[in-house]
Amino acid sequence: MAETFSLEIGGKPVSFETGRMAKQANASIVARCGDTIVLVTSVMSETEREGLDYFPLLVDYEERYYSAGKIPGGFIKREGRPSESAVLSARVIDRSIRSLFPEHMRNDVHVVGTVLSVDQVNAPNILAINAASAALAISDIPWNGPIGAVKIGYIGGEFVVNPTEAQIPASELDLVVAGHRGGITMVEAGANEVSEEMLIDALELAQREINKIVDFILDMRSKAGREKILLQNPERIDEIDEWAGRELSEEIHTAIQIHAKGERAHALSSISKKIEEHFTETYPNSKLYIASLMDELVKKSVRRLLLDEKRRADGRAMDEVRPITCEVGVLPRTHGSALFTRGETQSLAVTTLGMVGTDDQLLDGLKWDEPAKRFILHYNFPPYSVGEARVMRGPGRREIGHGALAERSLRMMMPEESDFPYVVRVVSDILESNGSSSMASVCAGSLSMMDAGVPVKKAVAGVAMGLVADNGKFGILTDIQGLEDHYGDMDFKVAGTKDGVTALQMDNKAGGITRSILEQALAQAKAGRMKILDIMADTIGSARPELSPNAPRILTIAVDPEKIREIIGPGGKTIRSIVAATGAKIDVEDDGRVFISAVDSAASENARRIIDDLTREVKAGEFFKGKVTRLINFGAFVEVLPGKEGLLHVSEISVNHIPKIEDAFEIGDEVLVVVKEIDDMNRINLSRRRALDQSASFANDTALAAQLAVERERDAKYALLPKGENAQRRDSRPSDRSDRGDRGDRPRNGGFHRDRPRRDNGRDR
Repeated sequence: MAETFSLEIGGKPVSFETGRMAKQANASIVARCGDTIVLVTSVMSETEREGLDYFPLLVDYEERYYSAGKIPGGFIKREGRPSESAVLSARVIDRSIRSLFPEHMRNDVHVVGTVLSVDQVNAPNILAINAASAALAISDIPWNGPIGAVKIGYIGGEFVVNPTEAQIPASELDLVVAGHRGGITMVEAGANEVSEEMLIDALELAQREINKIVDFILDMRSKAGREKILLQNPERIDEIDEWAGRELSEEIHTAIQIHAKGERAHALSSISKKIEEHFTETYPNSKLYIASLMDELVKKSVRRLLLDEKRRADGRAMDEVRPITCEVGVLPRTHGSALFTRGETQSLAVTTLGMVGTDDQLLDGLKWDEPAKRFILHYNFPPYSVGEARVMRGPGRREIGHGALAERSLRMMMPEESDFPYVVRVVSDILESNGSSSMASVCAGSLSMMDAGVPVKKAVAGVAMGLVADNGKFGILTDIQGLEDHYGDMDFKVAGTKDGVTALQMDNKAGGITRSILEQALAQAKAGRMKILDIMADTIGSARPELSPNAPRILTIAVDPEKIREIIGPGGKTIRSIVAATGAKIDVEDDGRVFISAVDSAASENARRIIDDLTREVKAGEFFKGKVTRLINFGAFVEVLPGKEGLLHVSEISVNHIPKIEDAFEIGDEVLVVVKEIDDMNRINLSRRRALDQSASFANDTALAAQLAVERERDAKYALLPKGENAQRRDSRPSDRSDRGDRGDRPRNGGFHRDRPRRDNGRDR
């Protein structure tokens, strides 16, 4: 039977319905806020998967285009692989709920969030986290929830709980927090250089709102929940546990303190083989059990080293950053490049500049007004970075998530489009990895952008923090490596400038985190970030004053929007011809902005000149070096600008007699002309003979001056042409004739001379 439960979050009513849709799942929830509706289901397999050393949780987030009244693009017209926003939403749900499943659980669990309706006001992903929590809480799936989730914004000097989609662009903070009554499990944030104190206040506000949601879901579970399935605890082999603990604990403790990651892994692998060899006959099928036991023993030893001995596996102090080296300009033909190495983690970041409107990324999602991205960061994690040999495929969810974090860290430092009309793409290839490769991507990305000459507002650096807590004792670690990340209780990544935080991400496996722990962690992260920024500044302190010589030069011009059709041409013919002639890229915006891009500045200028000629108005008195396009019996049509022709009447060619127009020109001839007038029908009338007397006007224009010399030589030939009787009579008239003859000689009535009889076409006149 369907049941509906309601509460208020951030001043908005939210409802959760169960028992009406997807009833064959272990549990399903239809969550609604405004007209945004999300269906979330939770399903668990009946049997566990053997041979696994991890919990097989899968979270999917399905964006249905019908939810926004849209049809997918492309030929297939159906949803394909998840969009980047869908992958990130699935990761946020996964990170919010994963740590609350039993550690020994090996049954497949599948959580699916399907967006059914979007009102473009209320975010479906926050609703989906809470619906996933409710679906798991009322199901029979073992889970130590519930959790709640909220988004916190900072607008106009005040915190806002669950701001609308329209409010987010104006917010200084975009913070997503999930947690239970015991504390926060997941944090994801982008910010505009906010202070650490503001972040802590925002997290405390989020925790208060989360507690309300948790209490609400607990009430739901008491009324509509199913009894949880009891999982069997894994069997223990006491003989192996006792022998390994007694004989090898100290050897393991020594091995974890080997600084080099590869050597340490080899030493631990050798210890694991000792256990296998010792129990080969007694327990021949215990390899998987021994691997799990070794993981427990290493975890215990790492935590003992950190909490009791206050030492780290690589010998560093708790707040010490690993040795760092920075290099820029490492690749000769790219627009910008940097190599950032921190300990055994290394990122090669390469910046490429492109043109707005051509190279920016169009986002096909559920939002109707999704703007194109002009800053893109891609993160690649090849297997050789951790010494593995496996098939390389496209980016997985981890790569997309790490890239999004690094992109969010750097985005706020991008210059405005009006100041820097470029698309910027940064690619971070991880060449080595031993912890914090996403933060290495932030540092390397910032360096490579400055190397390319991108006028970023400030340099950005990132550092990953860790937490180990047990029995009231805790240790906060700066710049964690892989071993500390795996066996610690918290992974806390902080990126920012010298003046504030630009991005934050936290995954917490421990219980509650007090304000004092958060304050210490953020203060320690700030100190580490400042040190890294100082090292980066020693390599390159600010953006280079000039763009890389390999980067395209972009010119921006503004034209009357009514003239855009002149640039595009019929079917795009004109703009394609400009691109073909100059080699430049051209993008025309609806507001009249035209972006011209080319590596060769001469090509950009050539394209700009052509566009200027296409869009400007011809004025009387202007001189042009035109081209003859058509010959008629009373003159010639001359193209003075692309697509703009004027009439050069035979009487305006020369003071000398021209018997017939073919004696003066051939099609394609270049000719110097002046615009005599533009008549009331917007027709252009030209004169060559008047241009011959204007040599002083060409003193600063070498092209027109050179053409004038050609025209005078040509005029000398015209003087030798034979003269007829009528021509002699015309020669007796004053040379500065009025325009009456021009008008009289122009064809009228459909192209026929007024004195020429019309052909009878049979129509009744």
